[in-house]
Amino acid sequence: MILFENSIVKLDYNPATDILIVAYPDLHGYLLPEIKYSVDILADTVRSYDIKKVLLDSTRTVVSVTPEESREISVYLASALAKTRVQRLARLQSLDANVETRAKGNMQHVQEALSLPFLLRNFSDKAEAIAWLQHDVLTDQV
Repeated sequence: MILFENSIVKLDYNPATDILIVAYPDLHGYLLPEIKYSVDILADTVRSYDIKKVLLDSTRTVVSVTPEESREISVYLASALAKTRVQRLARLQSLDANVETRAKGNMQHVQEALSLPFLLRNFSDKAEAIAWLQHDVLTDQV
């Protein structure tokens, strides 16, 4: 069920699996304030529905911001989700190699800079990402 949708982000929640699928937005400089606002909505939605598993779909994301701006959005997103009860965050990789290279650097920075209370993994296959999200967190030793 669609919990929220605007021109930036779409939040599609499956209550049976407790997985929120988020179509990661295109990153353009002129959209950064709206992207941050959409991240705030995402975090509020996750908190309101007590969602534990999030899938960020970056397969079609276009990036035209500087590496610093891209990193800032990644840190903003991770910080917002760290204040929720999310246990797992899976990210579907971009089909664009340049976008993916930057995203991996951002993920590494986020993991080093923040003490994330959730597991974070990158996937190239949606079925694998969903299977990992559905795995019992309490028995996982990742």
